[in-house]
Amino acid sequence: MSKIHAAIAAAFLLPLAACGSETAAPASEEHGAPAEDYERGPHNGRMLRDGDFALEITIFEDGVPPEFHVYAYRGDKPVAPAGIDLAIILKRLDGEVNRFAFRPEEDYLRGQARVIEPHSFDVEVIANEGGKRHQWRYASYEGRTTISAPAARAAGISIERAGPATIGETIELVGRVELDPAATAEVGAKYPGRVVSVARNVGDRVARGTLLARIESSESLQTYSVFAPIAGIITERRTNVGGVTGSEPLFVIADPSRTVASFPVFPRDMERVRAGQPVQIRGLEGNRAQSTRIRDFLPLADSATQSLTARATLPNADGFWRPGMSVRGEVTVEQRSVPLAVKTSGLQAFRDFTVVFAQVGDTYEVRMLELGTQGPEWTEVKSGIKPGQAYAATGSYVVKADIEKSGASHDH
Repeated sequence: MSKIHAAIAAAFLLPLAACGSETAAPASEEHGAPAEDYERGPHNGRMLRDGDFALEITIFEDGVPPEFHVYAYRGDKPVAPAGIDLAIILKRLDGEVNRFAFRPEEDYLRGQARVIEPHSFDVEVIANEGGKRHQWRYASYEGRTTISAPAARAAGISIERAGPATIGETIELVGRVELDPAATAEVGAKYPGRVVSVARNVGDRVARGTLLARIESSESLQTYSVFAPIAGIITERRTNVGGVTGSEPLFVIADPSRTVASFPVFPRDMERVRAGQPVQIRGLEGNRAQSTRIRDFLPLADSATQSLTARATLPNADGFWRPGMSVRGEVTVEQRSVPLAVKTSGLQAFRDFTVVFAQVGDTYEVRMLELGTQGPEWTEVKSGIKPGQAYAATGSYVVKADIEKSGASHDH
């Protein structure tokens, strides 16, 4: 997180935490949340009482997908489950309603469907026992918080919708910036002779046609001028006044706005990296990134490493990329369309899951994802979020921090 983003997040997290904690049901102490404000039963579940009749609601997930196990009591003594008709109705943030029927099993009532993550919902419990109807309603929220639209904008949160995308599988290469050989000129003398004057030095920027030196021809004894054939910077000067010219160049000029990124491609990747593939080039530090394509390969392999050298055109109008600078290249080696994806920038770790935070109005709530192929921009989603669902694509760390402060954690 950058210092600027950290400062913005800190400014908003204190008031936001209060918003999340007002409605969130407290979580169990094993997740580091505050002590709950409701009664726990013998099986560590939530106790619901109506006179001397009570239910203990638990979500069991020890070696099985999460399911409701409900225990009944009268006068705090266990009641046989066979005589109880039970239903639980869950209303989720996006309006989805889940209804659970139960059947007796051993000393409890077992829910007949999986309780899908996140375990965050408004709960209605209806029990018919001994000719009497009992009903309870309560909120049990997990991974949920409220952030107003102005606060979200100020904290750098942006919203995308889950949907189809083209995902590129990438290979990371490490290389360096070099001057483009096509933008380099070696400048020699037209005729052998003695150097009379030198007008430019190493580091000087020259235009095409700039005077570089004057030479007295050994044959005609006439003096002629040597001019720059291209615009660029003088990178080498190999002569001085009084020197005698021969076949060697007097100057080397390079155009620094035309650079290439050069990457060794080792045998394990040779079959997958091809000319024309997209590549995202980044410095080893900082956020600067530039999109380009693999232009070509040098014809010979390195005898020591058996690597091939791939080169990618790297336009450099502002001079940011300096020859010799180390860079990383993310080469897209395969692209395919998937029906459901989210921005990779929105992914966060939450408990044992990789998640995004769904947005409904000013409320954000965790969505546990099963992921497929992950690319630098998009990541395939196999399950965990509905198509069209809005979610925090950037700034999701602010949402996560607020949820952690509010204590809206896992509650069984």
